[in-house]
Amino acid sequence: MTDSILAIPQHFQISMTSWIIAIVAAFILGLSKAGVKGIGIIIVIMLAIVFGAKASTGILLPLLIFADVFAVSYYNRHTEWKHLRILLPWMVLGVLLGVWVGKGLPEEQFRRGLAIVVMVCVIMMFWWDRRTRAVPKNKWFGAIMGLSAGFATMIGNSAGPLAIIYFLAMRLPKNSFIGTAAWLFFIINLFKLPFHIWVWETVSFDSLAVNVRLLLPVVAGFFLGVWIVKKIEEDNYRRLILALTAAGAALILFQ
Repeated sequence: MTDSILAIPQHFQISMTSWIIAIVAAFILGLSKAGVKGIGIIIVIMLAIVFGAKASTGILLPLLIFADVFAVSYYNRHTEWKHLRILLPWMVLGVLLGVWVGKGLPEEQFRRGLAIVVMVCVIMMFWWDRRTRAVPKNKWFGAIMGLSAGFATMIGNSAGPLAIIYFLAMRLPKNSFIGTAAWLFFIINLFKLPFHIWVWETVSFDSLAVNVRLLLPVVAGFFLGVWIVKKIEEDNYRRLILALTAAGAALILFQ
């Protein structure tokens, strides 16, 4: 009985090379959730190569939620809830907008638009760092970033760069940055799950059978990521995340 439940369905049977790509993607996911931010788009690209663009969103979401549990458990004490109160309502609205238009939106146009927005934001962040220590206090900054991130996460699990830009703009310390982002995405990913199950039908027992085989790499990546983050100083962490986010945006643009 257990074997039949965990058996890989015919339409998810892939080559050994593809399994290696999926395992590496799951490992990188663990690194990302532990705080090595800015590399999330690599995961999206790798799983899309293996499973296809739409099906991969259903493979990725349960893995994200699984990794989120580790992240919120480990970094919970560092969470700054005031930023969640600003972003979450707008992200929820963005998710609903993504559900509504997601099936009809050309994926390539969305991907390129997102990449351009992220690259502009990264340039702005470098400019702010060089010119001033001020942070954007306008409530519309949080609203725009939250709405955009919610839309991006529903369409292609691509909200990470936008959320990263917001938290970096707020100049959160390293652990607060990770802890606040962990709770934000845990809540949003849980909110997205019913839409993937019943509206887009990308999460099913078949896709979960694939997820089970990718859990251990996620765990291994998470604990390695925690060790790496501890070794990085605050100022260097900010520069690293900006650089990785810019690189991720370039990948979106040119993939």
